[in-house]
Amino acid sequence: MLEQGTISIHTENIFPIIKKSLYSDHQIFLRELVSNAVDAIQKLKMVSRAGDYTGDIGEPEIVISIDKNNKTLSISDNGIGMTADEVKKYINQVAFSSAEEFIHKYQGKSDQPIIGHFGLGFYSSFMVAQKVEIDTLSYQEGAQAVHWSCDGSPAFTLEDSSRTTRGTTITLSLQGEEEEFLESARIQNLVKTYCDFMPVPIKLDGEVLNRQKAPWRESPSNLTKEDYLEFYRYLYPFQEEPLLWVHLNTDYPFIINGILYFPKMRPDVDVTKGQIKLFCNQVFVSDNCEEIIPQFLMPMRGVIDSTDIPLNVSRSALQGDRTVKRIGDYIAKKVGDRLKELFRDNREQYASVWKDLGTFVKFGALNDEKFKKQIEDIIIFRTTAKLAEQPAAQTPAVEVQSAEGDAWQDVTPASENSASTTPYTTLKEYLERNKERHENRVFYSTDEASQATYIELHKNQGLEVLFMDSFIDTHFINFLEREYNDVKFTRVDSDLDNTLLEQDKAQEIVDPKTNKTRSETIKELFEKSLNKPKVNIRTEALKSDDPQGTPPAMVLLPEILRRLREMNAMMAQQTVDFPEDHILLVNTAHPLIQNLAHLSQGNIIQGDGQSPTDQLVKMICQHVYDLALMSQKGFDADGMKSFVERSNEVLTKLTEQASK
Repeated sequence: MLEQGTISIHTENIFPIIKKSLYSDHQIFLRELVSNAVDAIQKLKMVSRAGDYTGDIGEPEIVISIDKNNKTLSISDNGIGMTADEVKKYINQVAFSSAEEFIHKYQGKSDQPIIGHFGLGFYSSFMVAQKVEIDTLSYQEGAQAVHWSCDGSPAFTLEDSSRTTRGTTITLSLQGEEEEFLESARIQNLVKTYCDFMPVPIKLDGEVLNRQKAPWRESPSNLTKEDYLEFYRYLYPFQEEPLLWVHLNTDYPFIINGILYFPKMRPDVDVTKGQIKLFCNQVFVSDNCEEIIPQFLMPMRGVIDSTDIPLNVSRSALQGDRTVKRIGDYIAKKVGDRLKELFRDNREQYASVWKDLGTFVKFGALNDEKFKKQIEDIIIFRTTAKLAEQPAAQTPAVEVQSAEGDAWQDVTPASENSASTTPYTTLKEYLERNKERHENRVFYSTDEASQATYIELHKNQGLEVLFMDSFIDTHFINFLEREYNDVKFTRVDSDLDNTLLEQDKAQEIVDPKTNKTRSETIKELFEKSLNKPKVNIRTEALKSDDPQGTPPAMVLLPEILRRLREMNAMMAQQTVDFPEDHILLVNTAHPLIQNLAHLSQGNIIQGDGQSPTDQLVKMICQHVYDLALMSQKGFDADGMKSFVERSNEVLTKLTEQASK
């Protein structure tokens, strides 16, 4: 026996702490041991290239072996190996002192989960093993193989070994409650999760378990469009194809590689939940990067791999790390550059994917000032205007930055993502196009279907309407008003521009019997028929070449009051109720309204009763109001029942009069 002794320990009962607290998840031990094996193989390659080893390094491999009878799990590599002195240094001293320092620092801070602890990997084995053995032979000529053993107490043994092959085998005698790691399927799953892209074959029962090739470490010139798509399908199976991707590759002022994808986004997406996978030297670390990348990048997917991200710290410490902040800024800039490049070179394709990209870009503009300045001129909106087609161009789909500068590779054909037939415009283009007609005024719609009548009115009078109908636009409109503080944003159903109204009210004929104009008569008619004091009745003649094609009445919600209600509802986390106080604009130019005025003859209520005509007029007024309401809110069960009954009654009375 070469040596027998005890590991120097200053922290009391450190091994129980290691077993329970070194990692939050015991399965991490396999990742750590396999990572060490990969390092050993890479070190052998380095000394071979340096000429310090002239022997045959052979085909590198890591072999995992399971012995269910003896309840042992072994990880073997054919790497650089260790001498007895190196075992003493790296196992008894360096690794253990690092583990002790780490545990001393973070003991009692379980509320701050730890991302990873590379360099402490060997001692993670004691979380699952009651005994750990190392059998190793150094690459050095004439080296003696050694065997190290520790049973989870401070005591260890170090003695000569009969091993004849270069490399290291670590054997774990598993604890009774950890025997799940004796199942081949469990090991296969762990290798796929943590070690799939390690650059060395990992074998179990003669089968290679890992892919080995990490696409993000490849040069983009070696990757095809299908390579990028295949990698995305592998990372996110059963998902729709991504829209675009950005290939990150820089080694100054920090090292970072990665591929980030723009996924198709859905309205119910949780933009605060990350799906970007974090790697370190091709070793999987975490399923998300919330602490590393800016919050607005969370909707993106893909991989980030960096050795400059400190992994042996708490998540809260990671958020405040200066290098991590610079990495986040770099990634955001590269994403912004990619979007600007696409907007400039292939606006047709840019517009075709905007439905998905728009939410991401707007969220970024709302949350990051630097990103906002970068992309503020490429935010586009669907518009009712008929615009000339934008020229199509080949689009670079991958951006790569290296120390030498930016290089671009075109891997997305221009034919991909057929352009939408709906035109899109920037806000600056909209304002410039309409400055003569309505300077610094923006008309917008938040719901194309329910606001179709209002949109059509604007279109018929040559007023351009922008569609701001994504779930984020309620907040984004307020942001735009801050950015364009001299511009007024008006929803199409909040009020009607004077352009839409006939202004010559002075020519209205006054009825000599009542001394009232037709507008005044109609206003009084609706006020008495509806009997809703909180509804403000306005009478206007809508401008149109075809009055029958305009609505007989419209409900308007004043912009400021509507937004105030929306803000209060949002703060209270409630739905926005339809306000009792609103405007009913009655279109006096519509034939139906004119016929109503004629029918009423100015006598709606006579004494205590009503004539059949008066009853019909009142019902039609209520029906016109209901139709106007339907474009603003849905009826509840009672409201819909009343509407249907009244509709049937109106039709019955009309047919009775027609049949006389």
